[in-house]
Amino acid sequence: MKIKDFFEKIKDDFLANSRIFGSWFKKKWTRYQGWRWLTIVFLSIFFLISSYGVFLAKKTNVRGLKSALQTSTEIYDYKGQKAGALYSQKGTWVPLDKISDNVQNAVLSTEDRNFYHEYGFSITGIGRAALLYAKNKILHRDYISGGGSTLTQQLVKNAFLSQEQTFSRKIKEIFIAMQVENDYSKKDILAMYLNNAYFGNGVWGVEDAAEKYFGVHASELSVPQAATLAGMLKSPTAYNPIDHPQASRDRRNVVLGLMEDNKKLSAEQVSQYQATPMTTNDNYQYTSSYRYPYYFDAVINEAMNRYGLSETDIMNRGYKIYTSLNQNYQNEMQDDFADSSLFPYNAEDGTKAQGASIAINPQNGGVAAVVGGREGTHVFRGYNRGTQLVRSPGSTIKPLAVYTPALQSGYHYDTDVKDELKAYGKDKYKPHNWNDVYSGEIPMYQALAESKNTSAVWLLNKIGVSKGYKSVEKFGIKLTSDDENLSLALGGLKKGVSPYQMANAYTAFANGGKLYTAHFITKIVDAQGKVIVDNTENDSKKIMTKKIANEMTSMMMDVYRTGGTGQSASPSGYTIAGKTGSTESLTASNSSNENDHWYIGYTPDVVVATWVGFDSTKYSLSEEGIRGGASLFKNEMEGILPHTAGNTFTVKPASTMVAQESGASSSSSNVWDTFRKAGETLDDSFSKSASDWGSKASSLFDQGKQKLQEWFGQ
Repeated sequence: MKIKDFFEKIKDDFLANSRIFGSWFKKKWTRYQGWRWLTIVFLSIFFLISSYGVFLAKKTNVRGLKSALQTSTEIYDYKGQKAGALYSQKGTWVPLDKISDNVQNAVLSTEDRNFYHEYGFSITGIGRAALLYAKNKILHRDYISGGGSTLTQQLVKNAFLSQEQTFSRKIKEIFIAMQVENDYSKKDILAMYLNNAYFGNGVWGVEDAAEKYFGVHASELSVPQAATLAGMLKSPTAYNPIDHPQASRDRRNVVLGLMEDNKKLSAEQVSQYQATPMTTNDNYQYTSSYRYPYYFDAVINEAMNRYGLSETDIMNRGYKIYTSLNQNYQNEMQDDFADSSLFPYNAEDGTKAQGASIAINPQNGGVAAVVGGREGTHVFRGYNRGTQLVRSPGSTIKPLAVYTPALQSGYHYDTDVKDELKAYGKDKYKPHNWNDVYSGEIPMYQALAESKNTSAVWLLNKIGVSKGYKSVEKFGIKLTSDDENLSLALGGLKKGVSPYQMANAYTAFANGGKLYTAHFITKIVDAQGKVIVDNTENDSKKIMTKKIANEMTSMMMDVYRTGGTGQSASPSGYTIAGKTGSTESLTASNSSNENDHWYIGYTPDVVVATWVGFDSTKYSLSEEGIRGGASLFKNEMEGILPHTAGNTFTVKPASTMVAQESGASSSSSNVWDTFRKAGETLDDSFSKSASDWGSKASSLFDQGKQKLQEWFGQ
């Protein structure tokens, strides 16, 4: 009893104190006009939320929505000709008068019966969403269940927003929906919704859905067919009639009942249509316009990373993206990458070798073509070896790190350099030539053409590693402090490079020492015709004199001539300059094997960089011969060069100039020998003549003397 009395006392005390507090609070509430302040706080919050919502709505490009939904994002080449279109979340656009009334009635009965009587949002729906949001907060769920979204809100969500279910997204959705109602008629909104809705199996829009599931146009859909499509909007996967015919039929019948509730069908009609069997007919044919997958992937990446556009906007906003694409180059490259005979043999376990190539216009830095992998291996926005590869460039870095700074330091193409096995520094760094042949001393152009590792390291050591390091960075290749050592001469980089980076660097040689920033995109125009990106005027920087660039070209022309490392990759009938390179495998079973083969070649019109190797360094390019990249590069150049302007170099190969100088020197010596002999002959003639005249004079003197003696005596 005592315990019961104790709790009774606590209860009485609590009620008494509550009455005292209530009386005090009521007086204070009345005195300080609590309801007025509560109203002010509520209105202030509402004002802030409304201001935020209006700001977002005005910031959103609502007026361009219809034009964006009507067209796909298209890619144009360097001539302004259409090259293809990007994958998009949209189907074949049809106007509302080409969509059966049955579809409109079914969709509105299911999704938004008050569509024609509301202003983009539903008060009832918002209230229901608020209650669900409060419930989820109590249950510690940070999302909104259900929703109560109107048809306009659903359109806004699909077109402008993510699928996340949060309070902030709901606010954006409501205010942008109101802006859509401001800018478009109800018929326009309904047409946009039906053309932008997803119907499963990768099909967007009611026209393509009608073809996919029933083999008819949207204008020909019957009531049961229209009800089927309307029912799919709730869950396109679960209710599609091809994969789940029974679930689709059950859902269709529910929609037919909703159409009766909305007074669009009579009870008799509903009974008749619900008894209709579910019959499908797939007449949908999709033709991809993603013709150049690796190039288009690179365009999307550049638009996102360089210009800040989102993937969703790029794919679905109906942009016109103008690029540096040369379709002739691109088709040639893709054809070559489809030819397995141009690639190394598979590894013993069946793993395929890979490759990547890129072509850049040296006169403006525009990427004209790129292929980032062999045919059949492309994944949308996946690994593009043409732009994303990270591998050692091998000897292709020698012109950047060694020979260009050497010429800038006073060396000449015919300067003799050492070619001997020698260790350098405390670490005894000892480079070897690829063929273990050493000549002692050779001209610099020959060391480059034959890719002498010993000569490159010796020369870098002579001019200073710092000069080589700075030179590589001038060519646009970022290095780390760990790269500042003699192994830089042979491509010993901590991170590595891509064909994109190497091709861009070599454009400076092809363009008289001027380097442009490599790029895919020249201009982007939105669906309303507004230019949102303009890269038509690309800046360049001078990284070497034209004289140095020409001298480098002269030396690199010998790489693809007889005796050069690129002889087997030289395109028939064309003169190119460039450099080859390879890297030794450190993880393959035989460490003398090679992981990577590089071929870089150029004319004044185009620079092409090609890499061939395995994705995993545990495999090597062993005894591949011309299948190790030479045939691929040769075929590419022979396919691309006929489509260029045909400009040729203004310089001769270094070996030719040396031969001509040697010939001129020999000719000069012969001339002087002729003059010398002629002089000696003349001297002999003069001496002989003088001697003859002397003899004759002496004879005449003797004869005269004898006559005088006869006349006058001794």
